[in-house]
Amino acid sequence: MSKLVRVGVGVLGWTATLAGGAGVALHFSRSWSRVLVLAASGAPYLMGAALIGVVAFVAMRHWVSAGVAVVVVTAAVWTGAPLYVHRSGGGEGPAVMVMQANLLFDGADPGALVDQVRARNIGVLTVNELTPAAVEGLGRAGLDQILPYRYLSPGRTAAGTGIWSGYPLSETVEYDGFVLNQLSATADIPGAGPVTVYAFHPVPPVFGTQVWAAELSRLRAILEQSPSDRPAIVGGDFNATYDHWQYRAMLSGRFGDTAEQAGAGHLVTYPTDKWWPPVVGIDHILVAEGCAVAVETVDLPGADHRALVAQIRLDRESQ
Repeated sequence: MSKLVRVGVGVLGWTATLAGGAGVALHFSRSWSRVLVLAASGAPYLMGAALIGVVAFVAMRHWVSAGVAVVVVTAAVWTGAPLYVHRSGGGEGPAVMVMQANLLFDGADPGALVDQVRARNIGVLTVNELTPAAVEGLGRAGLDQILPYRYLSPGRTAAGTGIWSGYPLSETVEYDGFVLNQLSATADIPGAGPVTVYAFHPVPPVFGTQVWAAELSRLRAILEQSPSDRPAIVGGDFNATYDHWQYRAMLSGRFGDTAEQAGAGHLVTYPTDKWWPPVVGIDHILVAEGCAVAVETVDLPGADHRALVAQIRLDRESQ
């Protein structure tokens, strides 16, 4: 190996290792800096680069440098491992199929969404970017026949949010002080009793990371005040990935991320309207007093997000 090649491989190795270290640091960052928040969305890809560093240094027999790269890879694996380990136990009550979908205003094909709801036996559906036209389109496609109970707050732009349910809804709430609409309702699910259902959609961080962080913090406070004597389900476009500390803070109490519980891995949902495939997972389903059995993404023609579907087993109703 010529000296020039060795220098090039060494530069590649350290660049890749430093990129991996940056990814790990971004995973734990609590910064509101717009650059750092946006960069954290790509943290898994940066962390993966550290593998290139290991290969490069081993090829050159630079064992100390290879050791540093291995440490970075180990740290990267440690941050993402919870998403790939299925958690058994919990949830001895009824099974509920939950779907979360961002409709891109009225761009999503209502017939395709209703077909998925029917085929997957969805019992609870949360939607974002719900317009009056989308409500009408979904109604014509037959959604109200499958899920006859609903609590909706449609909007002309991205503000609209809604909950459709196969179970009776009561105790409906729309939370004030947010840029977009945030809702909750109580579903009466046989075998589980009253179950609080939330539909969330905080603002994206691209226009103001302080507002984004503040809204995530307020949503976390809403969940912390959720009645602790009943299960709860949360669906939403959180505009945050698992690698954002501000999102993971929501999981520090009794709520769990269903993808993490099911060991489903990094489920990417956005964007789907580009020539490249989706790269980040910003749609999430959370559950309290229950556990996810399986979680997957579903293509939704006309939308810029994949929908997310979770099979959840709730805790049994207390007698």
